[in-house]
Amino acid sequence: MLNNYESFDNSETSSRKSALVQERVGLVSAHMYKQFLDYQHATINSTEIFTKMIEDIMDVVEILKEAFSSRGVTTQNIYVDTDPQKSVVIMNILWHKISFTTRCNFQPQVLYRENLNHLFSTRIMAIKGNYNEIMQGVTDHKEEMARLLDEEIASLFVPAETTHNAILKIRHLGGRELPLSQIDAPREFVLKVVETVCGGGFYHEEGSRKSFNI
Repeated sequence: MLNNYESFDNSETSSRKSALVQERVGLVSAHMYKQFLDYQHATINSTEIFTKMIEDIMDVVEILKEAFSSRGVTTQNIYVDTDPQKSVVIMNILWHKISFTTRCNFQPQVLYRENLNHLFSTRIMAIKGNYNEIMQGVTDHKEEMARLLDEEIASLFVPAETTHNAILKIRHLGGRELPLSQIDAPREFVLKVVETVCGGGFYHEEGSRKSFNI
């Protein structure tokens, strides 16, 4: 008889434990599912923005070609390269090389907010140099991201909701943020990056001095 009571008690305890586990794991799965949906929606938005950016980049390059050609400058070093997946675009503007990429969205992530209402978003990065050359020898996402951050010019953070502003952050301006509608974001991001890079220049190398912006 004692064994039967013990069996009943163990069964009841096990049932309570199972219910508790189900409840807590259910909360985790609901949270992760929300992240998954936001990640999907933000990815769709950033893909649309990046597609429009490619069109704007082509326009900028054509205008630059016309501007330099009219001044008697050869335009063979002004061109655009894209990868087949349309996830990397490389601009060559005379002695400047600028790359834009969406290859930094390996997992759901948020943009930090001091009030803790962090903004869930994907990210489009602009980097100095030729993306393919910078990434030579990279074997994992951690190393890829480290190199992207080393060469970052600016980043555009794209939220899951199309009605919410994208956030532009330019590296040399510190933490300053520029909110942009997702309609205007492709053009403004491209122009800000081109102005930042091509509106500056290079110092003669003396220690750590590499480039400047005006």
